[in-house]
Amino acid sequence: MTDTAQIITSYGRRYIVRTAEGRTFDATTRKKRVDFACGDYVRIAPINDEQVVIEDYLPRQSLLYRQDAWKTKLIAANVTQLLIVLAAVPSPSEMLLQRALLAAEAADIGAVIVLNKADLPETASWREKLGFYETLGYPVCEVSALENAEALRPVLQGHTNIFLGQSGMGKSTLTNALLGNQAARVGDISTALDSGRHTTTHAQLYDLNADTRLIDSPGLQEFGLYHLDAAGLLAYFPDLRHLAGLCRFHNCSHRAEPGCAVKAAAEAGSVRAERLAFLQRITDELMR
Repeated sequence: MTDTAQIITSYGRRYIVRTAEGRTFDATTRKKRVDFACGDYVRIAPINDEQVVIEDYLPRQSLLYRQDAWKTKLIAANVTQLLIVLAAVPSPSEMLLQRALLAAEAADIGAVIVLNKADLPETASWREKLGFYETLGYPVCEVSALENAEALRPVLQGHTNIFLGQSGMGKSTLTNALLGNQAARVGDISTALDSGRHTTTHAQLYDLNADTRLIDSPGLQEFGLYHLDAAGLLAYFPDLRHLAGLCRFHNCSHRAEPGCAVKAAAEAGSVRAERLAFLQRITDELMR
């Protein structure tokens, strides 16, 4: 007999699933399958009172993942909003931010930028830098995880959210602050594998209320975009997508080709030179 459940914890090849009735089980997969993600709804078959085997996943509303030249890493499934968490200390990566925003656009997931540790004096330069991303339509929320994480609650409401960012940006501190007294209770499920560590090593889904979920994910330093199509990249740039289809060549690398609409726009000053450089960099990666 098979039933359905949702993956609420992903350790790579081991999972914890929760049924609609709220029962949780340790779960494994057949033939060492790893194409499941936290947030997936799956078909399960019982092994005993505590263990099940995952047979397959159900159709996904969305899938957020990253891919480099060697491997694909699933991040989360059925997410409706990505929150990219940055903090001025330790130094955040604007390249990672830009890549994560591209991945969100490609997966049709809404994106919000969270500037954490907003009380630090070093935050001022990042506040200014992130103003550009606000003009692209990405909300920027300033918080200090230990003081006013509650300010995020209206932003999260009604979504299945995921916190994404480098280690040290405060994702887990924000998560714990939002969970409040729940944190210890839901944390009991998975603390055994994380004991003594100060960083999240697995993806974990939490319920903030009946309509709102939050996935805390491991810190990452790189965000490969090899799963994107170079020819369709412009569609994922809010400030460049109006130029899609205007280059003379459909496989334009936006470097030396004649009739490149993006280069012409950059030279005219209507497009930022840094955004053209970022587009060129990603295009080069995908056309290798």
